Amino acid sequence: MSTYAYLGPIGTFTEAALKKITDSNDQLIPYANVTATLEAVRNGEAQFALVPIENSVEGVVARTLDELATGDPLVITGEVTLPVRFALMTKPETTVINRIATHPHGESQCRTYIAKNYPNAEVIATASTAAAAEALSRGEFDAAIAAHIAASHYGLKIVAENIGDNEGAVTRFVLVSKPGTHPVPTGHDRTSLAAFIGIDHAGALLEVLTEFAVRGVNLTFIQSRPTGRELGHYHFIIDAEGHIDEARVGDALTGLRRICEDVRFLGSYPRADKVTPTSSPQMSDTAFSESRKWLNDIRQGRTI
Repeated sequence: MSTYAYLGPIGTFTEAALKKITDSNDQLIPYANVTATLEAVRNGEAQFALVPIENSVEGVVARTLDELATGDPLVITGEVTLPVRFALMTKPETTVINRIATHPHGESQCRTYIAKNYPNAEVIATASTAAAAEALSRGEFDAAIAAHIAASHYGLKIVAENIGDNEGAVTRFVLVSKPGTHPVPTGHDRTSLAAFIGIDHAGALLEVLTEFAVRGVNLTFIQSRPTGRELGHYHFIIDAEGHIDEARVGDALTGLRRICEDVRFLGSYPRADKVTPTSSPQMSDTAFSESRKWLNDIRQGRTI
């Protein structure tokens, strides 16, 4: 049995995603926010934590990025994707809807539905979609927009399903643990890291990108975030194709470490979409090995 912390309360999309990778013997513990969820792993309350990191419509979850880049180190050991399908729910006896509660992301992804069906309703922001459903069950609002799973948890009635403006919306969640052995390469991996540059200067981003480009490592995600120290101090959260045990990825990371003030390794782990990294024969592990042997032979005077 393993213990998992997740962004709660009960009934969030995060809980639904977590149930895709756990079984009935595991203990699932909800926490009020991303910070508390990750701290549960840091202080030993849970072995793993699942938190959202990116949505295909709303973009990054900044709090997750910042928490992973600072504080005691944590590493990503896996990821889960989940289609985001919103439902409008009420208490069984409700007949009039004047106040709708949901998370700001829920509102922004259901604006068309709300404007068309409840143009005069007041929309109240809550800490999460599940928190909206929980408050609705206590009679604080007339309706809530949340994940389908929340209705069964809180005894609510589904009024309308799949009300999002974008039917293809997907959220990516990351599974996090304390540093240790990382998952073995699978051939469809992702490596995440936080690169801290020095004082901002012309070409800083180009320098970072070049370390990957010259080694044929494709980036799937890059986001700049302020360090919080002072204006002009930034770090980059980067997702790269491949695994740290692969020669080209490892070489890129060592090159990055030389030019950056600091680099925090955030994990190498299987991609949920199982996409195989793009590569070329010149960037294979064999090519790197043969190049190192060639250089060593020259240094030892065995060849010219």
